[in-house]
Amino acid sequence: MSQFREILLKYWGYDTFRYPQEEIIKSVAEGKDTLGLMPTGGGKSITFQVFSMANSGVCLVITPLIALMKDQIANLQKRGIKAVAIYSGMTQHEIEVAVDNATYGDYKFLYLSPERLKNYYFRERLKIMHVNLITVDEAHCISQWGYDFRPPYLEIAEIREILPNVPVLALTATATPEVVDDIQDRLNFPVHNVFQKSFERKNLVYYVINTEDKIRKLFSILNKVPGSGVFYVRNRKKTREYAMLLQQNGISADFYHAGLSAQERSEKQEAWQKNQIRIMVCTNAFGMGIDKPDVRLVIHLDLPDSPEAYFQEAGRAGRDGKRAYAFLLTNNADKTQIKKNITTSFPELTKVKEVYSEVCSYLGVPYEGGANQDIPFDIFDFSAHSHIDVLTVHNCLKTLEFAGFLEYVEDTNTVSRIMFDVRRDDLYKFQLENKNLDEFIKLILRLYTGLFTDFVNVSEEYIARKAGISEQSVYEYFKVLAKHKIISYIPKINKPIIRLLMERRRENDMYFDRKALDSRKERVVTKMEAMLRYATSDNKCRSQQLLAYFGETDVDRCGECDVCKRRNELGLSKYEFDIILEKIKRILGDSPYLYNELIDKVGEDETKTVNVIKWLFDNNKVLYNEERKIIWHK
Repeated sequence: MSQFREILLKYWGYDTFRYPQEEIIKSVAEGKDTLGLMPTGGGKSITFQVFSMANSGVCLVITPLIALMKDQIANLQKRGIKAVAIYSGMTQHEIEVAVDNATYGDYKFLYLSPERLKNYYFRERLKIMHVNLITVDEAHCISQWGYDFRPPYLEIAEIREILPNVPVLALTATATPEVVDDIQDRLNFPVHNVFQKSFERKNLVYYVINTEDKIRKLFSILNKVPGSGVFYVRNRKKTREYAMLLQQNGISADFYHAGLSAQERSEKQEAWQKNQIRIMVCTNAFGMGIDKPDVRLVIHLDLPDSPEAYFQEAGRAGRDGKRAYAFLLTNNADKTQIKKNITTSFPELTKVKEVYSEVCSYLGVPYEGGANQDIPFDIFDFSAHSHIDVLTVHNCLKTLEFAGFLEYVEDTNTVSRIMFDVRRDDLYKFQLENKNLDEFIKLILRLYTGLFTDFVNVSEEYIARKAGISEQSVYEYFKVLAKHKIISYIPKINKPIIRLLMERRRENDMYFDRKALDSRKERVVTKMEAMLRYATSDNKCRSQQLLAYFGETDVDRCGECDVCKRRNELGLSKYEFDIILEKIKRILGDSPYLYNELIDKVGEDETKTVNVIKWLFDNNKVLYNEERKIIWHK
């Protein structure tokens, strides 16, 4: 058994890899920059985790999702593997401790968000850190052609200059051929090197259902398809409303969005994963890093913004390999809504500048000040204060983020953290001198470990329950200990964070690259239109449509989606249908034919040929010209 397989078995309990996991690991082991394309749930993290465990040193993992970082670190720690993270909301002291542990300790993984790559302390330590691999997760974010482009990803190329001999492993589950090339170019791959597993999910059946009564159809689906599910809607208010509606109709459901506290999100997610709740009604904040294999259906009530987003969200169903369904409910209003989304997603620059100034004033940031501070930001309170609607504020912040003025981090819900800043002997001396704090300190030491080497997550509520005191009392104890420099104490944050990436500018001094902004809008519009085409097309297998978008054109139709089901009703096998279809396309490619002439020319069973021609007319693939001859509708 190879070393990689031994590690896989020891830590993960599997004795074989899934393609192309082992091929990717071997490529990186040969020192080659590598891009791995694997579908959602395909086991991307195994590739860099196994490689790093087989080599000395630490693996840098760059990912934009704080929730995903925390989830992967928790999973590694359960296996006895040390991992640490750097992300928005951490103090400079926390960052220094994390980096020092990765540099001098026995930590194997250092996770960080791309925005942290600019941190001076991190870059200096990186020069002496023993790094065995740079992993770029969600690598499509580095490409301006990707559906979730994040400018800080462009910093990765600079990190490579500090670590010139360290290979790069880029991973993504959603990339068009154009994005695949762009990722490798932007990461400075000397030679393009891609391992790809087909994005095809044979067990996942896609349905698009056009209905003017989406709610009625929703209940019909939930009553017909048993099992755990995810129900995606566009805004936070709808998550609560629909969850209550499902509950009132006897369906076990709860709601989830980024505005909930860390504890609420964790409790809801855990209940759903344990099947105590059947349906999770959520925004797209739900799903990243959640590996629940037995999800039987994913339902979208609203159109996602891109085929990539839809493919990733729908792909959370059926990870156990058993039959699962992805339903997209549409109606005639969706086209209008898409146009509205395009308009609202790109506010005028005058409005963007106005929001920037209002936000800075709201946060108390002076002109020429405020750079690189993480400031909690309540977007709803700001909206009420400024009389600017929340959606406009959100989209203006996204534009400001793209232009490099600030960083807006929504998924920052964190728990409180503490770390002892004194040695054990000095702590014991402090306890003798401060009897009123002695029992509290002893309780903390009993409840938590590792407090002298790293920041440890703590719960004031849990400590209060164990001590028989109020949460406020726990908070006050921590503040006293911090004041005496016995501990570093960082209270939990339940709000998004804004970090100004430069000193506050006056509106006249704000520069925007209009060409870049126009290109961004063009790319987003193109993806929205592609999503609308998928939702309104009814003449090509759903799986084939999605796979073709990602560059896979040589795949069979699934035979199970709504389009294939209608085709199956013709009474032909897939083979028979495709034979007749190809003949008709070839014949009409030469010249138009009268109806009976075409049937004779095909030379197959007349009834079956008639059925195929009828299907082609119904699906607008062929039509009559002025001479009443059939032509192929290109």
